[in-house]
Amino acid sequence: MIIDDEPLARSVVESYLSDFPEVEIVAQCGNGFEGLKAIEKHQPDLVFLDIQMPKINGFEMLELIDEPPAVIFTTAFDEYAIQAFEASAIDYLLKPFAKDRFEKALNKWLESNPSEEKEKFQQLTASRSDEHLRIVVKDGGEIKIIPTAEVLYIEAYDDYVKIHTQEGYHLKKKTMGHYEKALPQHLFMRIHRSYIINIDALSKIESFEKNSYRATLSNDSVVPISRTAYPVLKSALGL
Repeated sequence: MIIDDEPLARSVVESYLSDFPEVEIVAQCGNGFEGLKAIEKHQPDLVFLDIQMPKINGFEMLELIDEPPAVIFTTAFDEYAIQAFEASAIDYLLKPFAKDRFEKALNKWLESNPSEEKEKFQQLTASRSDEHLRIVVKDGGEIKIIPTAEVLYIEAYDDYVKIHTQEGYHLKKKTMGHYEKALPQHLFMRIHRSYIINIDALSKIESFEKNSYRATLSNDSVVPISRTAYPVLKSALGL
């Protein structure tokens, strides 16, 4: 499968693949939304994937797939830590790439065991999405993009987390530790083992029982503050 918002880029990959009769192109897509649906429908073994695309980028698209296929990235941007990508991905092709470079990447995949790459891509997408700016979630059959500034707080929920906004919450299969690292630290703070809050959404702090505190947020939700987090939160608020 070829996923790229540039028709010319898709045609280049298609042309190069014509020399590999053992490879069948099952679909071509112009953005991440189309790509997500096509991957779920066709279950491809390999995807040639652009990174910077409208709405959701390539990493965010992969993050929404439970069992992502093997991926060869094709991008015009070199700031995505090429060497690190090549260590985890099948390959990373920097546009414009020559035919011999393309063939080297494809042969690397043909000679590999694609199933071994799935875990690598799950790790890759977890660390390279734009979650400091937005969180992409599935809501039934829809994909929603939530700007991080609209997140009020994040709550641990078994193997998932709840992303809370003014409109309600969305489930995401991530860990609290992941969001503690991924979200901008000047805006979000982990105040409890089970809660990360948006400091801008904080409306009140009050004592609760003996030597314990709780925070009230702008949607009137009340969440606990751990004893160790309380002085750190006060310092962040300039108190």
